[in-house]
Amino acid sequence: MLRLLLALFCLTVLTAQAQDPVRIGVSGPFTGGSSPMGISMREGIRIAAARINAEGGVLGRPIVLVERDDEASNERGAQVAQALIDKEHVVASVGIVNTGVALASQRFYQHARIPVITSVATGSLITKQFVPPRYPDNFVFRISANDTLQAAMIVVEAVDRRGFKRVAIFHDATNYGQLGREDLERALIAHDIRPVAVERFELREADMTAQLRRARDAGAQAVLTYGIGPELAQIANGMARLNWRVPLIGSWTLAMSNFIDNAGPNAEGARMPQTFIAEPTSARRRDFLDAWKKSSGSARIPVPPAAAQGYDSVLLLAAAMRQAGSTDGDRIREALEDLRVNVDGVIMTYDRPFSKDNHEAITDAGDIFIGEVRDGQVVFAYDEDRRRAIRP
Repeated sequence: MLRLLLALFCLTVLTAQAQDPVRIGVSGPFTGGSSPMGISMREGIRIAAARINAEGGVLGRPIVLVERDDEASNERGAQVAQALIDKEHVVASVGIVNTGVALASQRFYQHARIPVITSVATGSLITKQFVPPRYPDNFVFRISANDTLQAAMIVVEAVDRRGFKRVAIFHDATNYGQLGREDLERALIAHDIRPVAVERFELREADMTAQLRRARDAGAQAVLTYGIGPELAQIANGMARLNWRVPLIGSWTLAMSNFIDNAGPNAEGARMPQTFIAEPTSARRRDFLDAWKKSSGSARIPVPPAAAQGYDSVLLLAAAMRQAGSTDGDRIREALEDLRVNVDGVIMTYDRPFSKDNHEAITDAGDIFIGEVRDGQVVFAYDEDRRRAIRP
């Protein structure tokens, strides 16, 4: 009788454990100037989690998203990471939009040995902060295209494809802008070109007239940018006021809705690297766009790459948990580094996207497209990119 009672008790414990939710942290800027990226990312994450739960969850357990607004603040981001780990007891985390926030906050996941998949932030240092030999195991992974790749694409677009030899760099004062400027300068040096002007601006800076005049007077044929939507719109609008009509070519943030909306007609023609352009070029992308519209009530995605990258982050994390058969941080990390199943994402089909030595899912410019603002939305700048994106 005692043996039977003990067996029933163990079965009850195991059943309860199987039903405990898998708690996954989600952090990003859901308010403020970076919020179009954060909100897009969060909705993509929610769509993926809902689909996984509808199919039975992970390891027989439902996913619960623990969402926190980091306000695009480095200090707040660090506090959010600590709270998600110490108070919410998440087993993994996805999200993070701003490079500075990533560098300030992911150290807490690293020290707690909890995997974090960076869905949006692109600073080249993000996955290199905790590498051997000082750190034998790295718990930081990334889905977005890093700035080393993006800067090279921006320069190829400006110099090789469009023939500009005299370019100006405009960058914001954040970690994102400063590190992006460095990546741009290195990419230009590789083409034996130095910028004719390098202009720094603050967040919420409303008048770029002085910087724009210096760049114009230096003979810049194009402006290369590293900033976020509101300030990028100030650049475009300032150029129009000066009647200085040269191309804007910059990082992926030129796709942000608060650039396109605030710049209006002055945004037209801006070009930028994109991991995802909101066109139904495959069945999976069509399905994702339909799910977005159903979930959000709007066909428009404020920042399509952020939404797609958030969605794919959850798919990869769930696949790793299934392979690991566990929500233990070390086992999830090991599974991510050696995924043995292909994961069909919105951006691509991921075939062993990570390894022990590489935590970047995107390592080839061939997996990225050049987008262009036309009629208030981002479309493929080149037909060859659209053809490349079309899949059954």
